[in-house]
Amino acid sequence: MGQKTSPIGLRLQINRTWDSRWYAAGDDYGRLLLEDLKIRQYVLKNHPQAAISKVVIERPAKLCRVSVFAARPGVIIGKKGADIEKLKKAIGAMTKSEVSLNIVEIRKPEVDARLIAQGIADQLERRVAFRRAMKRAVQSAQRLGAEGIKITCGGRLGGAEIARTETYREGKVPLHTLRANVDYAEAQAHTAYGVCGVKVWVYKGEILGHDPMAQDRLMMESQTSGVRPAR
Repeated sequence: MGQKTSPIGLRLQINRTWDSRWYAAGDDYGRLLLEDLKIRQYVLKNHPQAAISKVVIERPAKLCRVSVFAARPGVIIGKKGADIEKLKKAIGAMTKSEVSLNIVEIRKPEVDARLIAQGIADQLERRVAFRRAMKRAVQSAQRLGAEGIKITCGGRLGGAEIARTETYREGKVPLHTLRANVDYAEAQAHTAYGVCGVKVWVYKGEILGHDPMAQDRLMMESQTSGVRPAR
């Protein structure tokens, strides 16, 4: 049996850092962890059309800074920023800290593992042929600068009686190279004949030198114009 590990957990403190960045002692830890889970769940559940990749939560002093990385930020912001104020109030009700909300636009959703996996899962739910969905995602990622991509779908694919897994791979995806910038995500497709799983690995080149914030910095640099001020 192959000993598998998450490419994200394996690279923590090497070229990426946590999505929740704060320190708490004693009883505060459990309370803040629960708050983080509720905030993430709420944001993802209430904005399914916004194509949200990740929600980063930082807590300097008495502030709760929430950064939402989305491919369609307009869906979250709403007309004249009305929806963003509602979201800020809802998050404020979940935490005792003062809330600061940032919406960051993802300029290249085709090379974001989370959005690729969710896109394929949505297509499987709409009964699109799984091979076509996977091939299209692979081609789009390669066209937009990914050095390698691997996609695995598992379950009763195409309504087959026996569950199986299918994998498509283009370019190189070095899972053992710790300096490799590998983005990884999973998604589930709830189809009429059961749940199908989707896993996506995207290789975006190497990061030389240990820099835990490297992934975030690279993302910010590639889409500086997409960063919106805190509200």
